[in-house]
Amino acid sequence: MSNTANLKKEYQERIVPALIKEFNYSSVMQVPVLKKIVINQGLGAAVADKKLVDVAVQELTTITGQKAVATVSKKDISNFKLRKKMPIGAMVTLRREQMYEFLERLVRVALPRIRDFKGIESKLDGRGNYTLGIQEQIIFPEINIDNITKILGMNITFVTSAQTDEEGYALLREFGLPFKNIKKD
Repeated sequence: MSNTANLKKEYQERIVPALIKEFNYSSVMQVPVLKKIVINQGLGAAVADKKLVDVAVQELTTITGQKAVATVSKKDISNFKLRKKMPIGAMVTLRREQMYEFLERLVRVALPRIRDFKGIESKLDGRGNYTLGIQEQIIFPEINIDNITKILGMNITFVTSAQTDEEGYALLREFGLPFKNIKKD
């Protein structure tokens, strides 16, 4: 698809030179890259309702264009009525073209559809990776609101090759993620 080529081309033509200039890299290979995007949904309510996991897997597959998988519990927790190997979530890992395509749709279409949207938090994990929490899956245009049985949230993790938070932040900012407080060094 031409959209994915656009974002990848933009990375090579605009973002790489901007980051080289900002951080004074001596080689193009030092510039951080976006390795993968992991979308994860934890479904605690799936303990009571087994169909919830199937619905979540179907929705994630629709949103990302790649088959999502159900995640299972690792151990028994009696307080939560949880047994080992029970399906309790859904996840999908995007790389290469699908990753760029999803990122473009997220930034240009989905995030602006959030009510009272003022930007996303700029807290990275210390290693240049960023996790974005979304409360409602209905911000994605691929989801038909009439077919929704339950509003589900999700975590979207952007895994970069950046060594520091500053480098990861700069990379994601250049990709167009709308951070709240753009910090200038």
